[in-house]
Amino acid sequence: MERSARRLLWSVWAVAAVSGVGLLWHVADAARAVALPRYGRVPAFALTDQTGQPVSQETLRGVVWIADFIFTRCAGQCPMMSEQMSRLAQTFREEPSLVLVSLTVDPAHDTPEILARYAAAQAAHPAQWRFLTGDLQAIARLSQAGFQLALSDEGTAEEPITHSRRFVLVDRQGVVRGSYDAAETEAMARLRRDAQRLVRE
Repeated sequence: MERSARRLLWSVWAVAAVSGVGLLWHVADAARAVALPRYGRVPAFALTDQTGQPVSQETLRGVVWIADFIFTRCAGQCPMMSEQMSRLAQTFREEPSLVLVSLTVDPAHDTPEILARYAAAQAAHPAQWRFLTGDLQAIARLSQAGFQLALSDEGTAEEPITHSRRFVLVDRQGVVRGSYDAAETEAMARLRRDAQRLVRE
């Protein structure tokens, strides 16, 4: 009788332990399942990359992409931003379903040829990291209305064009899912995690 009671107690304990582990996994799964926010769809655009190829929102449909706004003559925050993009390129070098997109805010100067030289200096592979140029009004509309990022032609000697240093994460359907300060270590770590999550979805 005493042995049976002990077996019963062990059975109850085992069920409780397994249930507890199951509960913990359920909580973890629920935390992972919290969806990234949706900030709206990227508006239509038609630009040209550093190889002279046309790029639109439809070109990028089906891939996850990370965008920023820079210009090649920038001596302010752009070098830091491009360094961060270069690190992202290394992180996702084996992931063809993630693309990096840098849009110039100085298209009058930044022709595809100049962007190609800038891309080469960053060791950027054209299929993974695209540098876009085109109509300034279209780029400004994309920055301000599409990504809600500031852009102005007033600035400093180092940075005559004022633009945001934030990176934007876009999902496979062209919906903006996050905005991250390129100068903040934790924000960049969060961008990597969020991008990996979208790639897996």
